[in-house]
Amino acid sequence: MYSDDHLRDVLQRAKTVAVVGVSANQVRPSYFVARYLKRRGLRVVPVNPGLAGQELFGETVYGSLNDIPFDVDFVDIFRRSDAVSAIVDEALAKWPNLQTIWMQIGVEHAEAAAKAEARGVTVIQNRCPKIEYQRLFGELRMGGFATGVISSKL
Repeated sequence: MYSDDHLRDVLQRAKTVAVVGVSANQVRPSYFVARYLKRRGLRVVPVNPGLAGQELFGETVYGSLNDIPFDVDFVDIFRRSDAVSAIVDEALAKWPNLQTIWMQIGVEHAEAAAKAEARGVTVIQNRCPKIEYQRLFGELRMGGFATGVISSKL
């Protein structure tokens, strides 16, 4: 559904990503995906109302997108599909220059995607940016662990 060139472009242009539904539990996918994005050089802004005011990845955790006092260009959604519409509406209202809405594996919402795309926002559904980074930028894996070798294509 998404070409490799398209996914590569989306990932290369990202600078500041709000991770909605991030967990402080280090074994949860939302935690290690957010940590990975941070290690890739992105500014990762954690969003979780249950953790608001705490700190993760060197950033304050915000209770909602509306609470973030600066611009983000990429929203990564770790919430159930039925929560996506409200998150997309909030993101579109907050940031007129938002570039990307990314819905994690198993998360899709056709109407919210269409609304964002109509505003010129790129939407990726049912994919994981960590997996796509590793696949597209040639990070080698041995025995299930990343070796840390990253392609110079970035």
